[in-house]
Amino acid sequence: MSDATTFSDGTVRLERDGGVARIVLNDPDRRNALSTAMTDGIEAALDDLRGGDARCVVVEGEGPAFCAGGDIASMVERQETDAPTDDAVRHIIGEIGRCVKRVYECEFPTVAKVDGPAFGAGANLAIACDVTALHEDAQIGFGFREVGLAVDSGTSYLLPRLVGENVAKELVYTGELLGAERAEELGVVNHAVDDDEFEARVSMLVDRIASGPTVALRTSKRLLRSEFATIGEAIEHEAGAQAAVLESDDHAEGVAAFVEDRDPEFEGR
Repeated sequence: MSDATTFSDGTVRLERDGGVARIVLNDPDRRNALSTAMTDGIEAALDDLRGGDARCVVVEGEGPAFCAGGDIASMVERQETDAPTDDAVRHIIGEIGRCVKRVYECEFPTVAKVDGPAFGAGANLAIACDVTALHEDAQIGFGFREVGLAVDSGTSYLLPRLVGENVAKELVYTGELLGAERAEELGVVNHAVDDDEFEARVSMLVDRIASGPTVALRTSKRLLRSEFATIGEAIEHEAGAQAAVLESDDHAEGVAAFVEDRDPEFEGR
């Protein structure tokens, strides 16, 4: 049974269906740009999920765009009113940057369902998720240069970790808009998916994650996001984290299913 909650006067919609939660960016007239209302809504949705029983979180956009990035209208307004630069910096760091960071640090496995353009900070919102699926007709790009800006909202951290420093530099310097196949080839996204398969493929991916051993997957996410100096340090942290997972019901079910030669039925605890 599904239910929905809206935030920021409907700018963001949180839908729940079993173990799957969907954060829907719901401002299609502005191409789901990261306005103050949008970033506040995303964070409110994440707050609502915190400590709950979600098993996979999907981030998607309503309408033809996933997320157009920074709110160009607010940039125009700032120039027309000669608003202080400090205000813009606070918006970039305190709102957009914090929002991307919150998505990146979400405790649950996350999937970006990108079936329309994802530009600038909107591209960062997509790659801040654990897995990104890009529709064959969608594009993703880090073209901050097109509005005369340096990178922000986590680009310098997220992008080089996906594609390497040299490729990241080229994508930023040229502002290249990547089609689905090219984005998959470079490793910016996990999957480039044909139109007639997109909904089914994303659903299969989300269902596969949501049906997994939730405690173990959340622990694995935390470990994979950590930055260990040596493999020995990584092994020590893994062992410590595994101690809690060994006590989970899902681990007991996994062992029993293996012994009985059947598919496990994980319940997420």
